[in-house]
Amino acid sequence: MIDGNPPLRMEANDPGKLTARPEGMGDLAALLRSKRLSLQQVGSGLSKVLTLEPLTSVKDLIIVGEGPAAEEIFQYCQDQTVRGYRFRGLFNDQEVRGPLGAHRMGDVEAAKAFAVQNRIDIVYCALPGTRRADITDLMEFCERNTIRFRVIPSVDSFIPVVQTTDLEFHGSVPVSKLRREPLDHRANRAWKRTFDIVFSSLVILLVFSWLFPILALLVKLSSPGPVFFRQQRLGRDNKEFACWKFRSMRVNAEADTKQATKNDPRVTRVGAFLRKSNLDEMPQFFNVLMGQMSVVGPRPHPLRLNDQYRDIIDKYMVRHFVRPGITGWAQVNGFRGETRTPELMERRIELDVWYLENWSFWLDVRIVVKTVTNMLGKDPNAY
Repeated sequence: MIDGNPPLRMEANDPGKLTARPEGMGDLAALLRSKRLSLQQVGSGLSKVLTLEPLTSVKDLIIVGEGPAAEEIFQYCQDQTVRGYRFRGLFNDQEVRGPLGAHRMGDVEAAKAFAVQNRIDIVYCALPGTRRADITDLMEFCERNTIRFRVIPSVDSFIPVVQTTDLEFHGSVPVSKLRREPLDHRANRAWKRTFDIVFSSLVILLVFSWLFPILALLVKLSSPGPVFFRQQRLGRDNKEFACWKFRSMRVNAEADTKQATKNDPRVTRVGAFLRKSNLDEMPQFFNVLMGQMSVVGPRPHPLRLNDQYRDIIDKYMVRHFVRPGITGWAQVNGFRGETRTPELMERRIELDVWYLENWSFWLDVRIVVKTVTNMLGKDPNAY
């Protein structure tokens, strides 16, 4: 139930658009309500919009391994708490002497369960290079669970097990990243968030304010049912949120399980127009304003697709290192709509990860412009 409203039903759509139907909701206020959203939470969300709070969130980390470099990383975190790092524990197969000894919480294998249960953001690996298999296993675990992985020097050697694309220093300790992440820098996140706030506000005030009643009326006349649909999706760092869109399908028994296909009989005539033009996504500008989404980013997938692909497609969960978007690099390069095969999903993930590694403000502008031109043209995957 949602604030006394009847239960929801989901509408099948592409992985970027699968939604759910809140029975009996007929006005714009429904966008700001969900079973987890109280008036206090709305106020908190608006505060985040104004203060850019997400830019300064604290990152929890653990260290796997031991040695002087691990101790220096620990000391760096203790001295630089204001920079956003919080040390949560050390994991090593043997007992550890020195200042880190009192912080040992288990062996290397125990680090995995602890990281998931405590929503750890970063794992710093200080295992010796001779344990390549253990390092690789830990790295792959972090990738599957949207945990950032860093390699730091060991006491006897420093052997990166992956290609180093970026290097940062914590004190005097060099730290190897798995990939370049421009949005890992606060200034870049500020630029992107500012663009999101300005752009979504202009769209809501100048376009959505007058277009909403027209589209709402058309959706209502197209078939019985509500104007909006919502569904839980995963956002940045695997945080769930309610994603909104205009309803584009008739109510049907397969709505919860079947993706939309070409010439799908469940799609209404109005719904077909909305989907081809991307206008069904317009309510998601409210998600952007609330900080749950970005104007540009990887499209958020239904939870069931995340569960289906996270263990079979390399780097699938890496896309959750950034906020999901209304449009994205994969979408403007021909990979929107139905994912009929794992190969299509794999190609989409490759483009999403490329976007994460190559983000720039002008790339976002380019994607927005390309999205608008696609709306005015014919996209064979828009159905």
